Amino acid sequence: MELKKITRLSMLLALSIVLSLVESVIPLFSGIIPGLKLGLANTVVLTVLYLYSFKDAIYLSLLRVILIGILRTGIFSIPFLFSLGGAFLSIIVMSIFKKTKLSIVGVSVLGSIFHSIGQIIIAFLILNNNTMFYYLPFLLIFSIPTGVITGLISKELIKYLKNN
Repeated sequence: MELKKITRLSMLLALSIVLSLVESVIPLFSGIIPGLKLGLANTVVLTVLYLYSFKDAIYLSLLRVILIGILRTGIFSIPFLFSLGGAFLSIIVMSIFKKTKLSIVGVSVLGSIFHSIGQIIIAFLILNNNTMFYYLPFLLIFSIPTGVITGLISKELIKYLKNN
Protein backbone atom coordinates (compact mmCIF):
# COMPACT_ATOMS: atom_id res chain seq x y z
CA MET A 1 0.00 0.00 0.00
CA GLU A 2 1.36 3.40 -0.89
CA LEU A 3 2.36 5.87 1.81
CA LYS A 4 -0.19 8.53 0.77
CA LYS A 5 -3.06 6.04 1.07
CA ILE A 6 -1.87 4.75 4.47
CA THR A 7 -1.47 8.31 5.74
CA ARG A 8 -4.90 9.39 4.52
CA LEU A 9 -6.63 6.28 5.90
CA SER A 10 -4.87 6.80 9.24
CA MET A 11 -6.07 10.40 9.37
CA LEU A 12 -9.58 9.33 8.44
CA LEU A 13 -9.52 6.70 11.20
CA ALA A 14 -8.43 9.37 13.69
CA LEU A 15 -11.22 11.66 12.46
CA SER A 16 -13.82 8.91 12.87
CA ILE A 17 -12.61 8.25 16.42
CA VAL A 18 -12.78 11.95 17.33
CA LEU A 19 -16.27 12.22 15.84
CA SER A 20 -17.39 9.15 17.81
CA LEU A 21 -15.98 10.54 21.04
CA VAL A 22 -17.55 13.97 20.51
CA GLU A 23 -20.88 12.43 19.59
CA SER A 24 -20.87 10.15 22.63
CA VAL A 25 -20.94 13.13 24.98
CA ILE A 26 -23.74 14.93 23.12
CA PRO A 27 -27.06 13.38 24.13
CA LEU A 28 -29.47 13.35 21.21
CA PHE A 29 -33.09 13.83 22.28
CA SER A 30 -32.01 13.70 25.95
CA GLY A 31 -31.83 9.92 26.09
CA ILE A 32 -35.46 9.35 25.06
CA ILE A 33 -34.34 6.58 22.71
CA PRO A 34 -31.27 4.71 23.99
CA GLY A 35 -28.45 4.50 21.50
CA LEU A 36 -29.81 7.15 19.15
CA LYS A 37 -26.96 9.14 17.58
CA LEU A 38 -26.44 11.19 14.46
CA GLY A 39 -23.70 8.84 13.26
CA LEU A 40 -21.06 11.39 12.33
CA ALA A 41 -18.29 8.79 12.38
CA ASN A 42 -20.16 6.94 9.66
CA THR A 43 -19.47 9.86 7.32
CA VAL A 44 -15.87 8.73 7.36
CA VAL A 45 -16.72 5.06 6.76
CA LEU A 46 -18.94 6.00 3.83
CA THR A 47 -16.24 8.27 2.45
CA VAL A 48 -13.65 5.49 2.62
CA LEU A 49 -16.10 3.10 0.93
CA TYR A 50 -16.49 5.51 -1.99
CA LEU A 51 -12.88 6.68 -2.27
CA TYR A 52 -11.09 3.40 -1.57
CA SER A 53 -12.68 -0.02 -1.18
CA PHE A 54 -15.01 -2.21 0.82
CA LYS A 55 -11.98 -3.83 2.44
CA ASP A 56 -10.56 -0.47 3.54
CA ALA A 57 -13.96 0.68 4.82
CA ILE A 58 -14.52 -2.49 6.84
CA TYR A 59 -11.01 -2.28 8.35
CA LEU A 60 -11.55 1.37 9.27
CA SER A 61 -14.98 0.66 10.73
CA LEU A 62 -13.74 -2.33 12.73
CA LEU A 63 -10.70 -0.43 14.06
CA ARG A 64 -12.91 2.52 15.04
CA VAL A 65 -15.33 0.28 16.94
CA ILE A 66 -12.47 -1.50 18.73
CA LEU A 67 -10.66 1.72 19.64
CA ILE A 68 -13.86 3.41 20.85
CA GLY A 69 -14.57 0.23 22.81
CA ILE A 70 -11.18 0.52 24.48
CA LEU A 71 -11.54 4.27 25.11
CA ARG A 72 -15.19 4.53 26.16
CA THR A 73 -17.34 1.45 26.68
CA GLY A 74 -14.89 -1.36 27.30
CA ILE A 75 -13.91 -4.01 24.83
CA PHE A 76 -16.56 -6.72 24.43
CA SER A 77 -19.06 -4.76 26.55
CA ILE A 78 -22.71 -4.76 25.49
CA PRO A 79 -22.48 -1.27 23.87
CA PHE A 80 -19.33 -2.43 22.05
CA LEU A 81 -21.18 -5.47 20.66
CA PHE A 82 -24.18 -3.31 19.65
CA SER A 83 -21.83 -0.96 17.81
CA LEU A 84 -19.98 -3.82 16.16
CA GLY A 85 -23.18 -5.48 14.97
CA GLY A 86 -24.59 -2.23 13.62
CA ALA A 87 -21.35 -1.23 11.92
CA PHE A 88 -20.87 -4.65 10.31
CA LEU A 89 -24.40 -4.90 8.88
CA SER A 90 -24.33 -1.26 7.80
CA ILE A 91 -21.08 -1.53 5.83
CA ILE A 92 -22.22 -4.69 4.07
CA VAL A 93 -25.51 -3.10 2.98
CA MET A 94 -23.80 0.13 1.91
CA SER A 95 -21.24 -1.76 -0.17
CA ILE A 96 -24.01 -3.70 -1.92
CA PHE A 97 -26.10 -0.62 -2.72
CA LYS A 98 -23.09 1.48 -3.69
CA LYS A 99 -22.95 -0.71 -6.81
CA THR A 100 -26.46 0.38 -7.84
CA LYS A 101 -27.63 3.72 -9.22
CA LEU A 102 -28.59 4.84 -5.73
CA SER A 103 -27.02 8.15 -4.69
CA ILE A 104 -24.53 8.39 -1.86
CA VAL A 105 -27.31 9.92 0.27
CA GLY A 106 -29.55 6.94 -0.47
CA VAL A 107 -26.73 4.54 0.37
CA SER A 108 -26.16 6.45 3.61
CA VAL A 109 -29.84 6.21 4.58
CA LEU A 110 -29.78 2.45 3.99
CA GLY A 111 -26.58 2.22 6.03
CA SER A 112 -28.23 4.12 8.86
CA ILE A 113 -31.32 1.92 8.74
CA PHE A 114 -29.31 -1.29 8.75
CA HIS A 115 -27.03 -0.01 11.51
CA SER A 116 -30.15 0.26 13.69
CA ILE A 117 -31.36 -3.17 12.60
CA GLY A 118 -27.94 -4.66 13.37
CA GLN A 119 -27.96 -3.17 16.85
CA ILE A 120 -31.44 -4.51 17.59
CA ILE A 121 -30.49 -7.98 16.33
CA ILE A 122 -27.43 -8.03 18.60
CA ALA A 123 -29.51 -6.71 21.51
CA PHE A 124 -32.03 -9.48 20.98
CA LEU A 125 -29.33 -12.16 20.72
CA ILE A 126 -27.47 -10.98 23.83
CA LEU A 127 -30.39 -10.03 26.04
CA ASN A 128 -32.87 -12.57 24.65
CA ASN A 129 -35.62 -10.02 25.12
CA ASN A 130 -38.31 -9.35 22.50
CA THR A 131 -38.96 -5.87 23.88
CA MET A 132 -35.84 -4.69 22.01
CA PHE A 133 -37.91 -4.78 18.82
CA TYR A 134 -40.18 -2.01 20.20
CA TYR A 135 -37.28 0.42 19.72
CA LEU A 136 -36.87 -0.48 16.07
CA PRO A 137 -39.67 1.69 14.57
CA PHE A 138 -38.35 4.75 16.41
CA LEU A 139 -34.78 4.03 15.38
CA LEU A 140 -35.85 3.52 11.77
CA ILE A 141 -37.76 6.80 11.71
CA PHE A 142 -34.70 8.68 12.95
CA SER A 143 -32.42 6.70 10.61
CA ILE A 144 -33.79 8.55 7.61
CA PRO A 145 -32.85 12.13 8.55
CA THR A 146 -29.59 11.05 10.18
CA GLY A 147 -28.72 9.03 7.07
CA VAL A 148 -29.47 12.03 4.86
CA ILE A 149 -27.25 14.31 6.98
CA THR A 150 -24.46 11.73 7.03
CA GLY A 151 -24.74 11.22 3.28
CA LEU A 152 -24.60 14.94 2.52
CA ILE A 153 -21.54 15.40 4.75
CA SER A 154 -19.85 12.39 3.11
CA LYS A 155 -20.58 13.77 -0.34
CA GLU A 156 -18.83 17.04 0.55
CA LEU A 157 -15.93 15.26 2.25
CA ILE A 158 -15.39 13.13 -0.86
CA LYS A 159 -15.35 16.25 -3.06
CA TYR A 160 -12.81 17.87 -0.75
CA LEU A 161 -10.53 14.82 -0.60
CA LYS A 162 -10.63 14.30 -4.36
CA ASN A 163 -9.45 17.89 -4.86
CA ASN A 164 -6.61 17.67 -2.31
